[in-house]
Amino acid sequence: MKRILLLVACLCTTSHAAPTHLVTQPAVSVKTLEDGIILVDFGKVAFANIDLLQLTESQTLTVHFGEAAKGGRIDRNPGGTIRYAQTKITAKGEKTLVAPAADKRNTSQPAAVLTPKEWGVVLPFRWVEIEGWKGTFTAANIQRSAAFAKTWQDDAASFTSSDATLDQIWELCRYSIKATTFAGVYVDGDRERIPYEADAYLNQLSHYACDPDPQMARDTFDHLMKQPTWPSEWAPHLIFMVYADWMFTGDAKWMSERYESLKPKTLGERAREDGLLVSNDKQIKRDDIVDWPARERDGFVFTPVNTVVNAFHLRAVQMMGELAMAAGKADDAKVHQTQYQKAYAAFQAKLFDPATGLYTDGETTKHSSLHANLFPLAFGLVPEDRKPKVIAFLIQKGMKCSVYAAQYLLEGLYENGAGAAALDLILADGDRSWKHMLKSGTTITWEAWDNKYKPNQDWNHAWGAAPANLLPRYVAGVRPLQAGWSKIIIQPQPASLTKISSKVPSPKGPIELKWDKASKTWNFSLPEGISATIDLPATATQKAYVGTKVMESTFANGRLRLSETVTGKGAVIVK
Repeated sequence: MKRILLLVACLCTTSHAAPTHLVTQPAVSVKTLEDGIILVDFGKVAFANIDLLQLTESQTLTVHFGEAAKGGRIDRNPGGTIRYAQTKITAKGEKTLVAPAADKRNTSQPAAVLTPKEWGVVLPFRWVEIEGWKGTFTAANIQRSAAFAKTWQDDAASFTSSDATLDQIWELCRYSIKATTFAGVYVDGDRERIPYEADAYLNQLSHYACDPDPQMARDTFDHLMKQPTWPSEWAPHLIFMVYADWMFTGDAKWMSERYESLKPKTLGERAREDGLLVSNDKQIKRDDIVDWPARERDGFVFTPVNTVVNAFHLRAVQMMGELAMAAGKADDAKVHQTQYQKAYAAFQAKLFDPATGLYTDGETTKHSSLHANLFPLAFGLVPEDRKPKVIAFLIQKGMKCSVYAAQYLLEGLYENGAGAAALDLILADGDRSWKHMLKSGTTITWEAWDNKYKPNQDWNHAWGAAPANLLPRYVAGVRPLQAGWSKIIIQPQPASLTKISSKVPSPKGPIELKWDKASKTWNFSLPEGISATIDLPATATQKAYVGTKVMESTFANGRLRLSETVTGKGAVIVK
């Protein structure tokens, strides 16, 4: 039986939020340790509290909650903002709610998003230790009440492959998105419980790849329009959010109602005559963020004309042009297009170094960081003849960026034919990797690659879950070509993998793709109302078959693209 409480207009800092509920969960294991302390494992971290059950007599107990384990026990000094808490309680009767005191930082500051009072305090934890229990303790004496989005569908998405570690990374990231829906809007982890624009966009991308309900992303957007945060590049992310919603849902009405409010989010008021944005002293010293934390910027040199800030501006203006057309504002679309063309020309003339073949960090420096090149590549700003040098530079640099910028680094590589390098980075060893998170025992992704890169980091940050959207969008290769998913592309990039099985949610239903290299067969299943362009890896001598029929196709850059779109269920063999 599940104990369910709906979240109804109970957040103190937002007028509305997606519905959430508490789900009752049993313990995965219960052990009595040598010192008499009872160790309870719930299998995964969740934002939750516990009930102690079936007490026949009153008991005074000390209860410990923890996200991290060490030496087979809760780590009571985990560092950073990794959660550990304890409370002393007197338990009695059929049910006693147990939770520590509220954390003042994420419940008392004005911007913090609150959970319902009737829930009691919730915090992220996996393990519980109980001191002072009299008599035998079993799994029947405890349950956890964990908070999640009420509409979440666990079976909406799946991803498996020939690489077990990649599958574990997918599940870590998928569950991270589910677990961080507890507040009804996207928050940046447990330390503050505040929405931030960049966090929200990355969360949105992965939410769509794991569950088809767009409401939480929409509510988070509306919240952030009323309570924006300070970084320069965070503002354009609100345009990214509306664009992503439009592409996913096809709902031009929701987008159109917010279109005018998006215009300042391009940062166009900072543009000089040639269209490039200029940063003042405050923006240079504080607001232009490039990456976070600051030590993840690969030595980026800040100047008045910042390449990363301008890359975001250009991408935002380009998106605004598309949104304007969809909103029926053709004149606006022309204005955005003219603005884009002028700034794009200046971007190429002033921020590219022909001597190195790379983009510099700004107009008045010769330094070329990873970030000054990854964002232009991800945003489609690198001309074809310049791509080989930029891509080679990014591959050579590797993951010299944060878990946030990793979304854009990997997206840029996948969008430009470097899928093998992107997969290598996702599966990389070392402490700047998702493998490192897995080895730590975490079940929710982190705010940073390691505590040494951000000493106060959270262990429950959805912006660290980029593979949740990257694997279905680029390894399985399922993406919309038209707003609302009536037309999609299936363009897998398996690289070293030999098997892929993926289920990708859409507003029209799930898209399924299965492939086994040995059989050379790509099986697909599309819901009604979706047609797909099929684009598959191949050699110049191979052809695409449906049954014994050779399909008309074109070959370019190691790929075969079928000339006709497909619908329903089918199989394509490449041989």
